[in-house]
This record gives sequence, C-alpha cells and structure tokens, in this order.
Amino acid sequence: MNTRRHFLSFTTALSACAALPDVTALAQAPKIKVGQIGTKHAHAGGKIGTARKFNNLYDFVGVVEPDDDQWARVKDSAPYKDVPRMTREQLLNVKDLQLVCVETEVKNLIEAAQASISAGMHIHLDKPAGVNYSSFEKLVHSAKAGKVIIQMGYMFRYNPGFQFIFQAIRNGLLGDVFEVDGVISKKIGDATRQQLAEYPGGTMFELGCHLIDSLHVAMGTPDRVTAFPRTTYPDKDALVDNMLAVFDYPKATATIRSAMLEVDGFRRRQFVVVGHEGTIILRPLEKPQLELTLESARAGQAKGSHIVKLPELGGRYDGDFLEMAAVLHGEREFPFSYQHDLDVQKSVLLSSGMKLD
Repeated sequence: MNTRRHFLSFTTALSACAALPDVTALAQAPKIKVGQIGTKHAHAGGKIGTARKFNNLYDFVGVVEPDDDQWARVKDSAPYKDVPRMTREQLLNVKDLQLVCVETEVKNLIEAAQASISAGMHIHLDKPAGVNYSSFEKLVHSAKAGKVIIQMGYMFRYNPGFQFIFQAIRNGLLGDVFEVDGVISKKIGDATRQQLAEYPGGTMFELGCHLIDSLHVAMGTPDRVTAFPRTTYPDKDALVDNMLAVFDYPKATATIRSAMLEVDGFRRRQFVVVGHEGTIILRPLEKPQLELTLESARAGQAKGSHIVKLPELGGRYDGDFLEMAAVLHGEREFPFSYQHDLDVQKSVLLSSGMKLD
C-alpha cells in the first residue's frame, strides 16, 4: 500500500481508549430506536442480544430477515424471541428510528447499509466492509453527505486489553515500537469451510480483519501490505485457510497470522507489541490477560514483568452499544474517522490477497 499515513485518523481512533460512558447517566435520556437488517452474519445474534440487553438505552423495534427458512431457525432463540419481523421498507420507515445494525451475509452488507444510510440512519456495519474497496468508498461518501455514522463491527475496539495497548503506545510507555505480532485462529468443520470458501480472502478476510483494525488504531496506516496466502486442502475446497500478512511502517514491521486449522485456537490468540523500552503481550484476547515488561519503572508501572489488572468489559459488544448511545445523545464525538475505516478496508483486502476492485 503506497499511501501517506493518516495521522489524523490514527489520533482520532486512539481517543476510543477513553472510559466508556456511564450507563446510569445515559438511561435518563430517551431510548434510542434501533433495528437490525439480517440474521446470517456470524455476529448477528450477539449484536441484537446486546442491544436488547441494554433495554434502558435502546428500544429494539424489529428485525429484517427475508429468508423464511433462516427466520424459522432463529426466531425462537434467545436473541430474537418476541422481536417483530419486518420488511426492510417497514423497518426503515419506523418513526424516529435512529440506528440500524447491518448483519447480513458479508456479500450483502454494503447494499443493506446503503439502503439504511439513504434513509438517513446511523449504522452499525458488521465486518468486513464488503468484498471490495470501491463499494465501501461509495458508502462512506454517502454517509459523509448524510452526516451519519458508520460504526464498524470490529470486536476488539473496546476490549480493555487493547485499550491498554492503544494508550501505552500513545503515551510512549514502550518507547519506540519496532515490532507488532498478532495471531487470530480457530479450527472449523467442513460445512463452515464451504461457506467461507465463497470469499477469496479466506481466513484473513474473515478473522484477521479484527486485528488489522486494531493494528491501524495502534500504529496507523502501513506503507505497504504483503500477503502470504495458503490453501491447505485444495482437493477438498478452495478455502485459503492459513494466512500471514506483513505490514511495513517507517520504523516498524507488523505481522498478523490467521488460520482455520488450529486446535483450541482461541487460547493462543494474541497481540504483542515490542518497543525499545518494553513489551506488551496480550494473550489470550478474550478474556484478556496482559503481561507488561519494562526496562525501568515508569508511568506508575514497575520495572520487569508483571500481569496488569484490567477492568471488566462485560459482553464482547457492550462497548459498541454504550459508545453509540453516548454519541447519539451528544455526550461525546464518535472516535473512529471515515478515513480510518477506509484505510482498514484497504489493508484487509490487500492482506487477504484480494484486489482492491
């Protein structure tokens, strides 16, 4: 990727490390009307479940799922139970609707997001941001013109371990950072392999995108991205199931690995940041455990290696919905710029071995 680093985007995104808003204070404001388009995304149930959990902040009005068989599968599950099923036209015409969660299959995300933005809605858009760059770029231009928010569904933005890392880099705790290493893997069965093989970006596109977003918050936009894709079982399917990407920075290199082959891969998911005065090892990512090593005591942290006590987040997606409630009530500005999300999408595609268009 030959582009100048977008320092404004980087600095703005780092402000996401600020403490999450107080639920009690937000609950005094009128509830935010929210709906969801789609139930087929891997995170769809978690998103609607989180919005409904915060029923003192959100009024969940309905869900759009045009596939009758899919609706039959999910309608009685805990996240969807007793939620009205609507057409997209009905949802987007709900009076005072403010927010739409876009949770379709990845190939349909941008079209559903565009319809929501055209109707004047803020959106929570699950990841990754579609299958190419130009479609997402057009979506961002529409959002800018309509002055609405795109909140991307990258799941580590509000993780307390990552927030510690973002602040540590921002404050220079580790000195000059020269190395970042991320791993995000799991093992999947043949049915899931067939589903994911539909997308040429494979496991980096599906899983690695989360860490690529975190890398952009931590280090900014890389100068170049190089992909190393591998398909382990070409006789079985076309899934690119073992991937490495290298991200070049002026004074640092970063690597992200993702595989769909690793036994108990959740246990070894990690994000490591190394500077000339210290190292952070975040492993596992959920529930986060963070080890800090410092050459000398600084910023209230002791010399040597120790485990840092992190605040509890609660649910994986709590931070997204608490942040959005505070933003929509005017309590804070949305911390992630349009440019940040565009840069992330470009890096996701390049690191997945995909063309930008």
